Amino acid sequence: MVLSDMTSRNRVTKAVFPVAGLGTRFLPATKASPKEMLPVVDKPLIQYAAEEAIDAGIDELIFVTGRNKRSIEDHFDKAYELEAELAAKNKQDLLRIVQNILPSKVSCVYIRQPEALGLGHAVLCAKQIVGDDPFAVILADDLINHDIGVMRQMVELYNQHHCSVIGVENIRREDTGSYGIVKANPVSAGFYKMESVVEKPKPAQAPSTLAVVGRYILTPGIFGCLEKIRVGAGGEIQLTDGIADLLHQETIYAYEFSGRRYDCGNKFGYLQATVEYALEHPELKDRFRAYLKSLKY
Repeated sequence: MVLSDMTSRNRVTKAVFPVAGLGTRFLPATKASPKEMLPVVDKPLIQYAAEEAIDAGIDELIFVTGRNKRSIEDHFDKAYELEAELAAKNKQDLLRIVQNILPSKVSCVYIRQPEALGLGHAVLCAKQIVGDDPFAVILADDLINHDIGVMRQMVELYNQHHCSVIGVENIRREDTGSYGIVKANPVSAGFYKMESVVEKPKPAQAPSTLAVVGRYILTPGIFGCLEKIRVGAGGEIQLTDGIADLLHQETIYAYEFSGRRYDCGNKFGYLQATVEYALEHPELKDRFRAYLKSLKY
């Protein structure tokens, strides 16, 4: 079913971007600038995330922010002085880039997360804006490269099943302690009906190696679950715990997406993304590839 055939109540038109984290792994670079504004070649992480949402038909972007996040608002706002300067110097290509960061039909909403109480709490902060609609959650830290955006893949599945869809990746068993891990039964290739989910289990206790990553489509039922759960792992309100509770009320699917994920929440993953995106950049790829080949180790 195509997006235009669906009623607005059933469509996924809103995406929540939890961007209130402190980004301590990248200090001192993130002391005064959000980690979501770290550039991969020539675009910040948050812009890649926003573009993925827009590509999926989403036109309302909800940013859950914290202190020192003003640059995210500035990035998506109109820059009158910069545009005037570029126009005066007849730098039309750069002017178009600045003016087209977001399509005109897309709106942005900014909400403060008053305390750093975890991903589940950040999503809960968006309740009043999301209302009774299904919505996406996208973590900019997880940069995923594919010709068909992951969120578009997941929206198509939501349109077929009208249930929450959780993005998962098959990881090494020794890494399960860093992720929420799902127990699920296969429905088709890469598509599973979830039975349970547990946050950061030890490898021996992990029910599978299917790890929850930063892509979700959730029904509004998640808010009632998040409101009643207690603080979990790490002293935070975990989104995973809310999803586990929602499983008792609704069917939830796990989707092993197509694409390569770069964990830009750590320095090595961020460097991988920078190198590989540079090798695909139309203006840089040939020179950059030649440069890498010329290096002596």
